[in-house]
Amino acid sequence: MTVNRRKMLRLLAAPLAAPLAAPFLASPLRAQGFAGLGTDAAGFDIPQPGYRFDFPTDHAAHPTFRIEWWYLTANLRDAQGQDYGIQWTLFRSALAPQDPEGWQNPQIWMAHAALTTQTQHHVAEKLARGGIGQAGVTASPFRAWIDDWHMSGPDLDRLHLSTQAENFAYSLTLQADGPLVFHGTNGLSTKSASGQTSYYYSQPHYQITGTLTLPPEPGAEPALPIPVTGQGWFDREWSSQPLASDQSGWDWFSLSFASGDRLMAFRLRGDTGDFTSGTWITPQGHTLALPNGQLQLDPQDTHTVAGRRLPTRWRLRLPAQQIEGLSTPATDVTIQAINPNSWMEVSFPYWEGPVTVTGSHQGRGYLEMTGY
Repeated sequence: MTVNRRKMLRLLAAPLAAPLAAPFLASPLRAQGFAGLGTDAAGFDIPQPGYRFDFPTDHAAHPTFRIEWWYLTANLRDAQGQDYGIQWTLFRSALAPQDPEGWQNPQIWMAHAALTTQTQHHVAEKLARGGIGQAGVTASPFRAWIDDWHMSGPDLDRLHLSTQAENFAYSLTLQADGPLVFHGTNGLSTKSASGQTSYYYSQPHYQITGTLTLPPEPGAEPALPIPVTGQGWFDREWSSQPLASDQSGWDWFSLSFASGDRLMAFRLRGDTGDFTSGTWITPQGHTLALPNGQLQLDPQDTHTVAGRRLPTRWRLRLPAQQIEGLSTPATDVTIQAINPNSWMEVSFPYWEGPVTVTGSHQGRGYLEMTGY
């Protein structure tokens, strides 16, 4: 007997007395913000200015906050020059700010894996309960897992990622060659004019080697693993209400330029206007925060996928900056999806896929779009 994702989520939460108030369980039709991320956070901790990050402890979970994720995207290439993209994400959502062992644990875990080529986009999803060892994150040695999917290593600088889905797989080794990067004000990232925030840092400096396995053509022999190399970008973020109640979704970019510079940028779409933010990252890992209004993110072309019309080509502009001795060049780039059909048909559907960058800077990256 099959059980759809919504029923499965309710079954996962069934032993709890708490209401189904977590973002993962909120109805998309009634939720405030994408996946309920704009609903009231009463009872949960809220990010505060002046927080002092504690590593490796902060690489692990923060159960008194309502929502958290460990998010890897990577742009990869094989020996023939074929481009690929992979995404691997572990989400934690809490029904209550507690972390007891066993079936009364109110933590819900969800993971997404995807593998993208120019013509194919493969997606898988897993769901789990906290407290029973099915999913979790430990800080030292680092391990993030759900069932047999895992990202693990002695620390965050040296990791191995292994995922086996029904019709694709990857086994990748990640080695960081640069520092962690903090977004916003020392890692406190502002999301709206009304003051919603998250703690947000990244490791955008991974060099990756490994293999991908794609499904074979009908009637063909089983596909052999494809050796690939490339770059990866890992995001860590946690909050309890990261969106304002009127914000329906976001457009998020992680871009790696041939110059060695990098850029994280996002646009949150709201009834009272858009809110933008970003971080310019130099090749040495120095950062320049880009507060609301400094970035211009303009959709240029749209594509219909899963009955929705989404912008899969963008223009991003940023005037030259010089603040506290750090300068950035004038930036005017076009960002184009490698595969416009990169739709994530999961419990809370969204678009995510690899992109190319042309214009004042050349490069590659990733684009995520939610709430369409």
